[in-house]
Amino acid sequence: MTIIPKEREDILNKPAFAHVATIGPNGGPQSSPVWFEWDGDFLKISQTTSRQKYRNLRRDDRLSLSVQDPEDPYRYVEVRGRVERFEDDTDNVFIDRLAQRYLGQDAYPSPDQSEQRVVLYVRPEHTTMQ
Repeated sequence: MTIIPKEREDILNKPAFAHVATIGPNGGPQSSPVWFEWDGDFLKISQTTSRQKYRNLRRDDRLSLSVQDPEDPYRYVEVRGRVERFEDDTDNVFIDRLAQRYLGQDAYPSPDQSEQRVVLYVRPEHTTMQ
């Protein structure tokens, strides 16, 4: 059985925002919207190494994310899982691909090009949906 239900996989292929929740250093939740890509096995998220979310996930790899269908706000999928690996986003290839998906631009318009970017590979373990 696949973790992502077939009747909700279409949501993950739309340029919708994922609201990602991680566990902060004091044990409380930290949540923020992010761009993502679904490749059929992993939810991939771009992140900079200076962000709290990155530090949270380095300490505790568990997260939850929810994605709402942009065409029907009453339809969503929540995915719980773990970051299986962190990979350097060499030459910003991944974030530029996300900029094409979300902004229609060839390159991510980052004000600080010195930030180190990584790709988080999230392995889904559980889903809920509406």
